[in-house]
Amino acid sequence: MTEAATTPVPPAGRGDRRLPAFVEELVGTLSVHSQYVLHGSIRDLHLVRHDRAPDEDGPDRQYDAHHTLTEVLWNALWQEGYEALIRFDIADGFTVVTGPAENQVRELLHGRHSPAPDRARRADPAVQLADAERTLRSIVTGWKEQGQRRPNPPDGRPRPGTTQRLDPYRVVVLIDYAARIPTDVTRLSDPERDFFLNCLKLAEDAKPIPYRRTGRALFNPVIWLAEGERDLPTWLVAGSERVRTIGIPLPDLGSRRRMAQLLAKEHIAKEERGGGRVRLDKDLLGEDRFSEGLLGEDRSGESRAPDEHDIDTFTRATAGLTLRAMRESAHMALDRGLSFAEMRDAVRIYQLGVKDNPWQADYVRKQIRNGEAYIRSRVKGQEKAVGKTLDILKRAALGLSGAQASHPGSRPRGVLFFAGPTGTGKTELAKSVAHVLFGTEDACLRFDMSEFSAPHSVDRLLGAPPGYVGYEAGGELTTAVRNDPFRVVLFDEIDKADKGVLDKFLQVLEDGRLTDGQGVTTYFSECVLIFTSNLGVRKRTGEGGRTGRVAEPGMPYHQLEEIILSNVKEHFVEEIGRPELMNRLGGNVVVFDYIDAKVAAEIFDSQVGNIQRVLREEQGVHLRLSDVAHRALSDHCTSDVHNGGRGIGMLLETHLINPLARALFDQEALAGTAVTVTGVRPAGDGTVTLDLRVVR
Repeated sequence: MTEAATTPVPPAGRGDRRLPAFVEELVGTLSVHSQYVLHGSIRDLHLVRHDRAPDEDGPDRQYDAHHTLTEVLWNALWQEGYEALIRFDIADGFTVVTGPAENQVRELLHGRHSPAPDRARRADPAVQLADAERTLRSIVTGWKEQGQRRPNPPDGRPRPGTTQRLDPYRVVVLIDYAARIPTDVTRLSDPERDFFLNCLKLAEDAKPIPYRRTGRALFNPVIWLAEGERDLPTWLVAGSERVRTIGIPLPDLGSRRRMAQLLAKEHIAKEERGGGRVRLDKDLLGEDRFSEGLLGEDRSGESRAPDEHDIDTFTRATAGLTLRAMRESAHMALDRGLSFAEMRDAVRIYQLGVKDNPWQADYVRKQIRNGEAYIRSRVKGQEKAVGKTLDILKRAALGLSGAQASHPGSRPRGVLFFAGPTGTGKTELAKSVAHVLFGTEDACLRFDMSEFSAPHSVDRLLGAPPGYVGYEAGGELTTAVRNDPFRVVLFDEIDKADKGVLDKFLQVLEDGRLTDGQGVTTYFSECVLIFTSNLGVRKRTGEGGRTGRVAEPGMPYHQLEEIILSNVKEHFVEEIGRPELMNRLGGNVVVFDYIDAKVAAEIFDSQVGNIQRVLREEQGVHLRLSDVAHRALSDHCTSDVHNGGRGIGMLLETHLINPLARALFDQEALAGTAVTVTGVRPAGDGTVTLDLRVVR
């Protein structure tokens, strides 16, 4: 942890908060609380407003500066008369960070001639925790119980020229990486339980220490630093009125804007000093951007100072990020030679870890333009559904998804909800979209949501919480998207998922990110999310709650679309009580129509062609259907369009593939064989026999 600054921060004024709210809360309650648990963004930077010195130049009398948690805490506590800041963690033990009595306190902790503890010579955990508890007790009392005012030398005689100190030391101890003290917070070992129990008793036994200068009697506080409240035993956090928990939230919009303004000034100063790397590589920039001039410069070659638009763009691009992440993004921009106006690109690189963005490449637009015919050839009879899908993809390619919002943030590139009868091409269209956008169907990450119908199944997507089986493995969804953020994510049969799973999609659709069980944030800002469902085709009717079909084949498309949209909305709003999910889907619901007889015949011919291709490639068998056999199979397989293309495939399996496999299985040397199906004879028991003519 960064060593604390020794320059104090002026006290907070009434109208203008100069310190973060959590610091004011801690300092204001030191007279009644002896221990604190700070949780949340404990590794973040924090903004503090300073007054300029009278002889210091600057246009404003006040300015912002960012500090670490240690610095803002110490600068506030120093003014309350505390003399030293001590830090403890399980790896390095106790160290003195700073303070007027730094040397004396270090001597009390380690002895006059002893260096700080070496982690290589650390005792076993049980002994270390016991020693730590005893040291914490001495710190909390300011070493008053031992009568140690100023430490004596080893011979026990006072040093010449020293006077004994009668008052206890007023010190603060930070227990850093507190979550790493227990191996498993839900299954404490005996030494760990004793350590935390003694710390809880210490919170009750502690006495406030008066400070003569102010007259306030304040505790020597023990401040636990943890990412979450649950990282420490619940009975420690909530077991005493003396222990106060304080959350450190992510920075709000105002804080991020102040940080952006501060980083803009630093960016200009470093560019003027030559701190940024200038890029002259035409291949790296691209011909179009190279011709416009160097990054960070206008066409005249002059560096352009960041304006309010640049600052506002940077501020809004960092929604959900820490101030520390903003600073690291700014450092990355300088390293890559990006101007402050391109800070949004730096943030994206920081979030996703990749430089290349397929969405910004011209070939994506070409793929969509050229892939329109490809999609229509694979998804038959769904002209309006395909057209609406392509409109949403074009919007995504131009970066216009959510553009009407004042703060589109990092929402997914595209969101689609495919609703309609089964077997009409919803999953097929999702795979086609992945192929068109990213060149392969493997870019389609599919989740069958019927596997996520149990309340605990959300753990599979995001990862189990600490202490549960599978915690170390992480979540299937979050891990896959972090490995490849440019992909189509398909949630098939979304209506079968548990409500807890649906609640997670609210955050993805609104903010474009999810935090898994390990606290790692995954960004979906470059993904296309596709949900499929058969909702709206059937509806519960009557007192018995039976389901009946309310959308029938042959309906005009506009009528079918109206019925399905109404029923989908009713499902989310009335049945499961998630109207906010429907609101986030908005106009991205794409309704699929029933296939008609003409489309059914095309699907039949396409699937027969697939069977012929597989037989030819796998077995070297050339399959033909006579006109009579083709007509018989087609009439039977396309007689019922309620189950769509999937129903045609199932009937082809029972009426062609199974009897054909039965006939060919015992044949020797199939390669080069020509097989013609001349007739189809269904039997009364449901089996089918084929009349075959085999030519070798």
